[in-house]
Amino acid sequence: MSKVLLVDDDVELSSMLREYIEQEGFEADVAHDGEAGVAGALTGDYAIVVLDVMMPRLGGIEALRRIRAHSQVPVIMLTAKGDDVDRIVGLELGADDYVPKPCTPRELVARLRAILRRTQDVAPADAAGGPLVAGALQMWPQMRRAQWRGEPLELTSTEFNLLELLARSAGRVVTKAELSEQGLGRPLARFDRSIDVHLSSIRHKLGPRPDGRSWIETVRGLGYQLIRE
Repeated sequence: MSKVLLVDDDVELSSMLREYIEQEGFEADVAHDGEAGVAGALTGDYAIVVLDVMMPRLGGIEALRRIRAHSQVPVIMLTAKGDDVDRIVGLELGADDYVPKPCTPRELVARLRAILRRTQDVAPADAAGGPLVAGALQMWPQMRRAQWRGEPLELTSTEFNLLELLARSAGRVVTKAELSEQGLGRPLARFDRSIDVHLSSIRHKLGPRPDGRSWIETVRGLGYQLIRE
């Protein structure tokens, strides 16, 4: 059973969300401010965190920053509907996805399942089979582990999903729709910049190619491709 930490100062909303997701087979705890949310997220007891942006004492953006300094636990941000700034900043800081408020419990559960579907499909560390290799990139999808040029590559859950999809098609274009559906677990929405922000973070972590260009190229009008060495 997956354990979820809900961090939201809205007592009525968090109580409703907790009741619904527990009916869907999850365990859930609630924290009503950012400081308590960070402390809970860093215990290692939770499979995923749902973090509201607007909270007293410590806002969701700063709470996410503190979580990401020590943990790659998956995080879904709850953002005000239409607030693109908080949404993009959250994704840039390492949020795995966002849900605009007011949200339906059904949509939140769908996002939880989409993120956890891959992160919890983990085989034993000595599972047969070698890594997925694309140039200097090595990935062990079952162990959720990656290396770049022989060094550990720290990725959020969603970044790992997206880079794995690109690595499996290295040298070929993967459409933005495919990345959204298979990497985020949801259809691509109009004007949604989530994929762009996640890929920007991955590009930063990989660094530039010798000629200064990116290892992940944008193919205008089509999608993205990971360049082989």
